Amino acid sequence: MNFIFHPSAKKELEQAVAYYEKCQIGLGYEFLVEIYSTIQRILNFPNAWSTLSIHTRRCLTNRFPFGIIYQIQNQNDDCIRIISIMQLNKKPGYWHKRL
Repeated sequence: MNFIFHPSAKKELEQAVAYYEKCQIGLGYEFLVEIYSTIQRILNFPNAWSTLSIHTRRCLTNRFPFGIIYQIQNQNDDCIRIISIMQLNKKPGYWHKRL
């Protein structure tokens, strides 16, 4: 199974990495590792996480206050589209326009 980022999700990821790196050297890298670990969990169990709509799900990271909003792209479950790298204390639903 593969995954792709929505362009805005990629930008969110880059901004969050830069923010954490600014807070403490190396923390941005740790955040990035946590995000990719969460993506791997999604790839292993794409239907296991909370549904937000009929086609959209959210998987929470373990260490940082973020959730990954994603969709399974087709019936064969061979591609995950990452809609948002969502900071959990942001306004809910801001990512809806990306669908």
